[in-house]
Amino acid sequence: MSRITLKQVTKSYGSAQVIPPLDLEIDEGEFVVFVGPSGCGKSTLLRLIAGLEDVSSGRIDIAGIEATHLPPAKRRLAMVFQSYALYPHMSVRKNIGFPLRMAGMDPAAARKKVEQAAATLNLTDYLDRRPGQLSGGQRQRVAIGRAIVREPAAFLFDEPLSNLDAALRVGMRLEISELHERLQTTMIYVTHDQVEAMTMADKIVVLNNGQVEQVGSPLELYRYPRNRFVAEFIGSPKMNILTGDYAARSGAAAIGIRPEHLDLSTESGLWAGRVGVAEHLGSDTFLHVHLREDDSLISVRGPGNVELRAGDAVFVTPRQKELHTFNDAGDATRARPV
Repeated sequence: MSRITLKQVTKSYGSAQVIPPLDLEIDEGEFVVFVGPSGCGKSTLLRLIAGLEDVSSGRIDIAGIEATHLPPAKRRLAMVFQSYALYPHMSVRKNIGFPLRMAGMDPAAARKKVEQAAATLNLTDYLDRRPGQLSGGQRQRVAIGRAIVREPAAFLFDEPLSNLDAALRVGMRLEISELHERLQTTMIYVTHDQVEAMTMADKIVVLNNGQVEQVGSPLELYRYPRNRFVAEFIGSPKMNILTGDYAARSGAAAIGIRPEHLDLSTESGLWAGRVGVAEHLGSDTFLHVHLREDDSLISVRGPGNVELRAGDAVFVTPRQKELHTFNDAGDATRARPV
């Protein structure tokens, strides 16, 4: 089994506590994504699990063994970093097989494992090339291959796609997800990109200032955010938050409504406004609307054939079943269905 359990884990640098007491269960075979803004503690938490940072207090169990004070090499984990960290003078074959050579594995057995990993990652035709002859996505696959041959209890990914352009990010996102489906090995993935989190994860851990704000499936967090932080962080474009008279009608300190849950009309509706910016993306149109009542700015997602322009008068109506309500502390007050 490759379950990972954190019990009251903390991390401090001097008097500054960056990870308050934290409990977390990562089940065998899960694809778990740590997500949150820069400085939220997600990479620090990953490094604590990997053993690259010392735990200040608490306990970490990996595959049924206490690993709190084990060195990284003893934890049976393989980490893939943002930088590829490949040896430029070595071929792809030698880069992938490097951990096996260091472990003293029989050359014939090591060659077989390298070729199996290369086939899994569509790198067979590139085994004799050097990293400088590969694209960014191919180099990242080599780094993943080097992790695969170690047959770890879990893979740890620290923002592995940050150095890739937009098209390669989408492709590699799919490749890593498909790799997880094939290997069925526990994976922990760190990103600041909530789109990556939503599209890849079985379970998302939303972090803020070192604390876990919410843990759940992508759709659970989208539909039932626990508080305003999660509500605004999960979803693209982010949820609209309104206060004042708009919220008072619902008896809340604030209300939230996602851009895709607003109905658009040029004739009538609950809220009157004027288009500030219209973003026409082909399949969708995103309108940034200034509401007439207090000039609040909201985003509205409409179909691609919307022909509205800046300055046009519009009406928007929230779908009542999709409204989220929050109290003064920012906690969600809408009951989740049983």
